[in-house]
Amino acid sequence: MSKGRIRTTAGAGILVLLAGCNPEQSAFAPAGVEAERINVLFWVMTIAGGFILVGVLVLSAVAIYGGETLRSQLSNERFITGAGIVFPAVVLSMLLVYGFVVLGAGAGTPPSPDGIRIAIKGEQWWWRLTYVDADGNSFESANELHVPVGQPIYLELTTADVLHSFWAPRLAGKLDMIPGRTNILTLTATEEGVSRGQCAEYCGGAHALMSFHVVAQTQEDFQAWVAKESGPAVKNENGRAARGRQLFLNAGCGGCHTIRGTRAAGAIGPDLTHVGGRHSLAAATLSNNAQAFAAWISNNQHIKPENKMPPYNIFTRPELEDLALYLESLK
Repeated sequence: MSKGRIRTTAGAGILVLLAGCNPEQSAFAPAGVEAERINVLFWVMTIAGGFILVGVLVLSAVAIYGGETLRSQLSNERFITGAGIVFPAVVLSMLLVYGFVVLGAGAGTPPSPDGIRIAIKGEQWWWRLTYVDADGNSFESANELHVPVGQPIYLELTTADVLHSFWAPRLAGKLDMIPGRTNILTLTATEEGVSRGQCAEYCGGAHALMSFHVVAQTQEDFQAWVAKESGPAVKNENGRAARGRQLFLNAGCGGCHTIRGTRAAGAIGPDLTHVGGRHSLAAATLSNNAQAFAAWISNNQHIKPENKMPPYNIFTRPELEDLALYLESLK
């Protein structure tokens, strides 16, 4: 291998290691009760496994290089029974019980005081979120989960098509989304902040581009967000945004997307009522700005191949810019 190729490979390896240090999507930077339990269990099992590995290596060295007396002791039937059967059975049983205790396996979590439920449905390749309050009122969002800090939240996980897997590493473990059934995941955020999650089950060509953000907020901020998010879109009086709004409605975009407060009521694609206020576009594939909206509308099959939205090349450049400005204004 040439020196140049070695340097390139080493550089790529360093970049990968540095990327792994980002806490935004790291299970080693827990920000939820369930994730903290998983982190503790991981380190306990890793350290215990490390000690066992060292012990096995030492015994292997003794068996190879040790004196006749030591080697004969290792081959003793009593030692083999104790070290090869009793020790693994006891240690593994203890770790199993400890894992059940730490993770609270089988323990029920009381429902949230305000009765809020969040149903998350995996689509190809984005996330449909439906928030339902204690009175049965509901509203939809997409690709961004908001939760209050310190309150256990039930997530009802389903899928509209193939197997998906919901994983927010900083808050909880992963749980599969299986056609025909609903799985329940409970998570409790312990600190405010924005983290990132990912589909952890290969679900098709754009699987790697099926991510989401989790926003953990104080109770007051969460209630304020719910009040705003459940309402209709705020009408923008800017002339270009108003033209973009008319383009959106006249071009048939409302056949797939909903914008509450307008006649757009499609249910095929994500709800866009407050899309401009989210942290990203296209399931965390793009930044949230007018340029990204324009790129997605005209070139989405290149950005996320095989997604269900066709590219729209019917707009002139000024029309595309007006439409993008309108979508960006939906805060």
